[in-house]
Amino acid sequence: MGVEIQCKIDGDNGITVAAAPVIVGLQPSALVDHVARVDLSLLSRIPGEPGGSFPVAMDELNFILNEFHTHNDVSPENASPLKTIAGGSVANTIRGLAAGFGISCGIIGACGDDDQGSLFIDNMGSYKVDLSRLRLKTGHTAQCVCLVDELGNRTMRPCLSSAVKVQANDLTTADLRGSKWLVLRYAIFNIEVIQAAIKIARQEEMVRKFRLPLLQLLESGSIDLCFANEDEAAVLLTGDDKADPESALEFLGKHCRWAVVTLGAKGCIAKHGKEVARVPAIGESKAVDATGAGDLFASGFLYGLVKGLSLEECCKIGSCSGGSVIRSLGGEVSPDNWQWMYKQMQSKGLPIPDHNELFV
Repeated sequence: MGVEIQCKIDGDNGITVAAAPVIVGLQPSALVDHVARVDLSLLSRIPGEPGGSFPVAMDELNFILNEFHTHNDVSPENASPLKTIAGGSVANTIRGLAAGFGISCGIIGACGDDDQGSLFIDNMGSYKVDLSRLRLKTGHTAQCVCLVDELGNRTMRPCLSSAVKVQANDLTTADLRGSKWLVLRYAIFNIEVIQAAIKIARQEEMVRKFRLPLLQLLESGSIDLCFANEDEAAVLLTGDDKADPESALEFLGKHCRWAVVTLGAKGCIAKHGKEVARVPAIGESKAVDATGAGDLFASGFLYGLVKGLSLEECCKIGSCSGGSVIRSLGGEVSPDNWQWMYKQMQSKGLPIPDHNELFV
């Protein structure tokens, strides 16, 4: 569980680097997702209860993958049942901005010198994401198995404990110089590197259990834009999930220039200053797989901000891009689904990205 936060980088100390990406994302550990559609019989054989996200050790992750390959769901419609791609919330958002919206983006993090690290580099690099800030370290790249049942429910088993990662003292001003936005996802185990990155950004001009550190981060005034789903926002406001989304939005809006609470199938609400927008969801009534829906919403919303659009327009584009990823497995949008998104945007009078900037 986490909240996605963005900081606007206010200046560059008088130094201009033309090649710097407009938006950089901090994901301390590069991550590879193994996404598959499975039946309930497989879920009963893997560690932990079906549903949710629970960390596993490397031997448990390999056991799950072996079980899947032994009992995979192969059909004419699902000829390649396992989809292995670069993953992680920030990577999903950055890839979406580059692939679907043509925004120049980079990612800060670390990957291991293994096959998974190579896959992460190849996948992100294929969309022209700037990888010059990605450190190659000796060790394992983080992995996560995401199993989706016939009802669209997700069972996630991340393996992070032995993965390489960027530490706070690895970051330098060069990582952020010349960029306009820094995208992060709050997680208590990354709090030190998050704080270090925000500090550098300002120099350059998991919520229930770890609520207090996130509150302190918000109340510091260092966060310009915050995305939270309605459960996360409620827990942040009251310590439980009883608060209504409007109250949670009002609270977030006191500490951020832009605040967004996503409401799943009900759309989203957002606040900027005194302006409030409510936008319905766009897309299928039932998700094939909700992996990356919030991440891709963030891609669309940030595209709108970069282009100087209104709060309501930013929300509408976010709803279009969030709707595009739930039409298939995994957090990577297919070319067909990007085209679906452009049609949705066009029908609502929203500006379409310049075709020459895109990688789809």
